[in-house]
Amino acid sequence: MNAYRADHIGSLLRPQSLLDARRARDAGQITEDQLETAEDEAILGVLELQRQAGVQIFSDGEFRRTSWVSGFPDALQGVEKVSRRRMPAGAWKGVGEKEANSELPIDSLAIHARLSVKGRFTGVETAFLKANSPGPYKITMPSPTIQLNMFDAPDEHRVYGDEQALLDDIVSLYQQEVAAQVEEGCGYIQLDSLRYTQAISGFSPTGRPLDPDKVVAMTVAADNASLAPARAKGVTTAVHICRGNHRSAWAMSGGYDSVAERLLNEVETDRFLLEYDDDRSGGFEPLRFTPKGKTVVLGLVTTKVGKLESPDALARRIDEAARYLPLDQLALSPQCGFASTYLGNLLTEDDQKRKLELVSETARRVWG
Repeated sequence: MNAYRADHIGSLLRPQSLLDARRARDAGQITEDQLETAEDEAILGVLELQRQAGVQIFSDGEFRRTSWVSGFPDALQGVEKVSRRRMPAGAWKGVGEKEANSELPIDSLAIHARLSVKGRFTGVETAFLKANSPGPYKITMPSPTIQLNMFDAPDEHRVYGDEQALLDDIVSLYQQEVAAQVEEGCGYIQLDSLRYTQAISGFSPTGRPLDPDKVVAMTVAADNASLAPARAKGVTTAVHICRGNHRSAWAMSGGYDSVAERLLNEVETDRFLLEYDDDRSGGFEPLRFTPKGKTVVLGLVTTKVGKLESPDALARRIDEAARYLPLDQLALSPQCGFASTYLGNLLTEDDQKRKLELVSETARRVWG
């Protein structure tokens, strides 16, 4: 299994040309095919950026998505959009809180039939990366439990008896997608699984109350089941955990202590990409629960601001983490994506490249 000491989360800043093309499509000035051509060109550019930066695993930057959760909802049959809502008032905090709290309404979906899909929800992404990536590539998807946030609670019970029945069908569709990714030759599949930090913080984007123990149990089971087709074939799997990332703002805080033992032992994955760029994530002590054979990727390089971290400071923090988990079970990455939504965080493409280069250079310095 490749250690991938220099990793990244997956989403990258969209170039202005792609932002312009998406706006033109939305305005009816260009076709879907013309937008896809613009996406292809932009992805080729960002693959080259990653090659130059020296990262060890490639992504398409999630350039075909409007946000990190896109893809699956668009592929669904049996649902309809019923409303536009926002996160709870003032939910976003930090550098970009003004922009984040004023943008990005969320579609709520009502279910009118058992869920099925019209087709692959990452099929275009995997095919293009297979044909064009300069090296090993990853496909990222939101954890199945995150998809539960899309559905209006009163509507889901018209078809499904309870939330678990709905989740079971979502997981089944994920298993089909992961099996198809593996069949196409994808070597690294990552779930972005924020429900663990919702359990840590008590934050609910829908406003519905959370039972932390139930949330963790459901998420562990769903993540394991979804990744099982990849693990059975020896494909690298990963689970990424953050505390919200939109326009350089965040939504949650709290260390991993309350979930670490279950998370690190029970989630059947090769890698955990954990956010660790500031005090909101707590200390490294919970890493002591990580069993042999699993890697923790330390998200020490922030994607929230352009200021570059000190290589010496990063090396010291890695040394600190190695007090709780052997160095050969650690790796390095940015703390989250640079553009979890197409609008992106409040830093430049040059900032982004320097951050990726810093991850690569520090990884070489520490691990050789």
